[in-house]
Amino acid sequence: MLLRKSPSSRSTLSRARRRALGALAVALVAAWAGPAGAEERYPSKPIHLVVGFPPGGSNDIVARVVAPALGEILGVSVVVENRAGANATIGTEYTARAAPDGYTITLGSASPLAISPHTYPRLPYDPLKDLAGITTVAATPEVLAINPGVPARTLPELVALAKTRDITLASAGNGGLPHLAIELLKSESGGRIVHIPYKGGGPGMTDAVGGHVDGIIMDLPVLHSMITQGKLRAIAVTNDHRAAMLPDVPTSAEGGLPSVLALNWFAVMAPAGTPKPIIDTLHAALVKAVNVPEVKARLGQLGIEPFTQSSPEAFDAFMRAESVRWGAVAKASGATADN
Repeated sequence: MLLRKSPSSRSTLSRARRRALGALAVALVAAWAGPAGAEERYPSKPIHLVVGFPPGGSNDIVARVVAPALGEILGVSVVVENRAGANATIGTEYTARAAPDGYTITLGSASPLAISPHTYPRLPYDPLKDLAGITTVAATPEVLAINPGVPARTLPELVALAKTRDITLASAGNGGLPHLAIELLKSESGGRIVHIPYKGGGPGMTDAVGGHVDGIIMDLPVLHSMITQGKLRAIAVTNDHRAAMLPDVPTSAEGGLPSVLALNWFAVMAPAGTPKPIIDTLHAALVKAVNVPEVKARLGQLGIEPFTQSSPEAFDAFMRAESVRWGAVAKASGATADN
């Protein structure tokens, strides 16, 4: 004898069948859309922070202090990747040619971003066109330091001496910020300032300590130990306020040359075409990262100050102004970089 299902049981089975089919459809849609949906969240994998200088320099120091805090804020690891060479143009070009997805960014500084376009005859990238600005993160002044044997204890005394004889000042090489700072000092002081380029800051500093050149202009963090040991005499920081690590050293403005300003700023940029939401996410995270108390303290111990912009657009305006200013110095002095 066959048992017929009652209408109520058929309705119950129908509802169950519809629920099962509906659940299967949702699962299939989720399986199909899952990978694409996962990619919509940024970031979802490690970020590479490219540094165009070798380990140990100011750029590398800033990157390695900021990267862990940035990674913690974003929830992914931030890997510092050194691609050194040609005054950071190699690493900067590498980033400019990378996919504009926010996973390859660069920490550059005044030299490769605002100065190199004016000192290299054939730069393989245009910072204003091939890169998208995010924000500056930190800054440190250049320091004018001389050998203790030079008979000058202040910037006015050095300028007066330069009116009577050549004053030789070393830099880490042609075409970078220290070189142009020396050219700016020369033009603004009217003194007989002679730029002596070296292949790197180390050899230049060694010769300044040894008295083979009268002095040197370089980032504060690199020169600080030589100054505190008395091997070099700091006579000016090229900023509008004194450095916390050298509170007794006057600024160039206090020394009578207010236009001799040379601040080495460090900025993070992404490839051009990176979506605006990603740029904004990185901007907010970077500003937060450099203001973490431990990060601020560590940078301060190295002679570096947090220095951020209110928005990516504000950073673009800042960098364009810096490019114009240093471009004028390069043109007036004829400064060029080593190819």
